[in-house]
Amino acid sequence: MTPDTSAAPRVDRALEAGNRRRLAAYAARHFEWRCGDDGVATITLARPERKNPLTFESYAELRDLFRSLAYADDVRAVVLQGAGGNFSSGGDVHEIIGPLTKMSMPDLLAFTRMTGDLVKAMRACPQPVVAAIDGVCAGAGAIMAMASDLRVGTARSKTAFLFTRVGLAGCDMGACALLPRIVGQGRASDLLYTGRSLGGEEALQWGFFNRVAEPDALEAQAVAWAAEIAAGPNFAHAMTKRMLHQEWTMGVDEAIEAEAQAQAICMMTQDFHRAYHAFVAKQRPEFKGD
Repeated sequence: MTPDTSAAPRVDRALEAGNRRRLAAYAARHFEWRCGDDGVATITLARPERKNPLTFESYAELRDLFRSLAYADDVRAVVLQGAGGNFSSGGDVHEIIGPLTKMSMPDLLAFTRMTGDLVKAMRACPQPVVAAIDGVCAGAGAIMAMASDLRVGTARSKTAFLFTRVGLAGCDMGACALLPRIVGQGRASDLLYTGRSLGGEEALQWGFFNRVAEPDALEAQAVAWAAEIAAGPNFAHAMTKRMLHQEWTMGVDEAIEAEAQAQAICMMTQDFHRAYHAFVAKQRPEFKGD
């Protein structure tokens, strides 16, 4: 009996419609967004007169955008930056901190869960995120930098997890889980207990920054790095990001098995075959993410 495949094209189209979207034309309301033909999208926190603080609305929109990136087929890497020589001063004192002092416990928990969901969305989106950090990078701004995959900073930048300075615990938005994995337990303890500023050169020495650039070259370097990543095998990059995140809670044997499965999946992609044929022909492969 010959199977009926007449419905297959409709199923394929439905899957495509349900799992793919284009974000180049996305109209951001609470920050700036642009997406180039090279697959690099740039998010700019753009309230320079206040050092780019976050509001309830910008938190929520950033969370939702990073969630949407899981379905975007026109974005292969993301640059996150601030306008006017600063990254972000964190939660707006007047628009967030003040109202928080008047909220009930259920409302406070709803807020802290929302801010944590932003970090979850950044870690879950398949695109590598490159943070370009200049000037003030404090509070939730420091958390967003921490939640990014790669960080380019400037020598004059000042990164501060300053929650204890306002009477709060350093365990905010995943800081006690993520920061020690980047800079080590002792150094993370220093930053989270004291709330002191981490200068750019020290951030590079500690491994919080991957690179340091001059302020006037910061955006260009971050975008160029993101473009280099975007030109690579984005399915494989997404797998790398997923495994880097998931293996934090695995034992070595479990991690090796998970990587065996992940790599076998990547070996089924056309990008893997393109890379092989390009190598044989002594050419540079053109990755397409399939």
